[in-house]
Amino acid sequence: MADDSSIAPPDPATLSFEDALRALETIVRRLESGDVPLDESISLYAQGEELRKRCTERLAAAEARIAKLTIDANGAVTGAQPFGAE
Repeated sequence: MADDSSIAPPDPATLSFEDALRALETIVRRLESGDVPLDESISLYAQGEELRKRCTERLAAAEARIAKLTIDANGAVTGAQPFGAE
């Protein structure tokens, strides 16, 4: 049987948000199980931190693209503002 720790993890920069989130969830489950040796736990934690950063960056980019629509009294869209603009 192959040792999973010898398999190189995927580069977080190449993963979609969904794939990065799934990989992060897998790491969290493994760490929470308590069955991972200390050295591997440290490596998994570092991988998880990179995945967390990737997910955070992707969410920030998505928020930046979301626009708040401005609607007039008749309900017609009159413009848009960047997400979070008041």
